[in-house]
Amino acid sequence: MKICWISAGVSSFIAGYLVRNTVDEFIYTHIEDQEEDSLRFIKDCEKALGKPIKILTSEYKNVENVIRQFRYINGPHFAPCTNVLKKRVRKEYEYKLKESGITDITYVWGFDCSKRERARAERTIESMPDFKHEFPLIENNLTKEDAHGLLKELGIARPKMYDLGYRNNNCIGCVKGGMGYWNKIRMDFPEVFKARAKLERDIGHSCLKECFLDELEPGRGRIEDEVMEDCSIMCQLVR
Repeated sequence: MKICWISAGVSSFIAGYLVRNTVDEFIYTHIEDQEEDSLRFIKDCEKALGKPIKILTSEYKNVENVIRQFRYINGPHFAPCTNVLKKRVRKEYEYKLKESGITDITYVWGFDCSKRERARAERTIESMPDFKHEFPLIENNLTKEDAHGLLKELGIARPKMYDLGYRNNNCIGCVKGGMGYWNKIRMDFPEVFKARAKLERDIGHSCLKECFLDELEPGRGRIEDEVMEDCSIMCQLVR
């Protein structure tokens, strides 16, 4: 069985689109913190694929619920929101497949041909040896920019977060963001910034190394210089 996990990002969709005729299931794990245009994008992707995209959701629903439950925000190689809201959902789905007798599973991933993404693909293979893996963007030597170009050719509007200047369509207020990212969130989504700042104080831990969000000086950091990968079910892999 071949499965493509769509993250509501451009790269994962284009990867699946390139091998759409061989994919048995397309799956998207929805989180309440996603910008609402993400669901429009998923519907547009369905039309282009000519196949349905199954939507799964964790019982925890959103990032704040996870952080309050586990009393932890983020670390160098681990974010509980990704683990619970995405990775756990995938593992539960895998368990159901195996219970039904499906054990031969191939995953399609949206890593691009950049050196950094090729390394993540290699770590994916190493960390999930019981599964087969396909990397259509790497196999076709396509960059993230190429994926966006292909999306445009298909006539699909990319998710709103890209047009607001974000590099990916992660949750609004992603805990893996840097100072530049958070100062942009402060401007674009002030209520999210305020809620995350309060959550940090309630938990006693910040998602930033340098300071708590309510101590972050406006103007610190440059989002253009920060590395922030698409949040997928594999984004916890050691960088």
